[in-house]
Amino acid sequence: MVEVSASILSVKKENAIQTLYNLEVAKIDYFHIDVMDGEFVKNNTIDQMLEYCEYLSSISTIPLDVHLMVKDVKSYITSFSVFEPNIITFHLEAAKNKQEVMEWITLIKENHCRVGISIKPDTALQELYEYLPYIHLILVMTVEPGEGGQKLIESTISKIENLKKYIEENALETQIEVDGGIQLKNAEVLKQAGADILVSGNGILNSEDYEKTVKELKV
Repeated sequence: MVEVSASILSVKKENAIQTLYNLEVAKIDYFHIDVMDGEFVKNNTIDQMLEYCEYLSSISTIPLDVHLMVKDVKSYITSFSVFEPNIITFHLEAAKNKQEVMEWITLIKENHCRVGISIKPDTALQELYEYLPYIHLILVMTVEPGEGGQKLIESTISKIENLKKYIEENALETQIEVDGGIQLKNAEVLKQAGADILVSGNGILNSEDYEKTVKELKV
């Protein structure tokens, strides 16, 4: 059984508290916090995600899964660490060099969070292999980051399979999280490929029964 991290990027502000409550009742495993700065990706969700994190810190015990799609990674690690997330993930493509990657890994661990590194669909897996012993999770983007509601890029499925094979062959405990265009109709192939955590936003939010959808995504 996989875990489900519910993206709240598309949650409407006027219905936010009720929707977040409904997601918790549906037995999601994480709230997925899509932090965008308008530079690394075109959209800016900083204020919205800070507001939602404040809601969640007061009404929910579900862990936060923070996905930083930003240039200034260090600043946003600090900004979102105050909400005591379970996971903070940054993009490998945002780093200038290996030293910077290792600094961010250390900073996240110092804030008592699990560390994730995310890669875009076109980034080669080989670029992150050296970091796997130091982190807890790889977030494989199955769409271009920065916008909700996109269709899953089919070629990313083999990337998940190859990553899973590498993790097993090297006796690593790194989890694979998958994010982008995930719905019931494609969840099974992602689970078979090796995904441990599925991120789903509209796939849950547009369904008639959140709890039923989350259950089917997990099994």
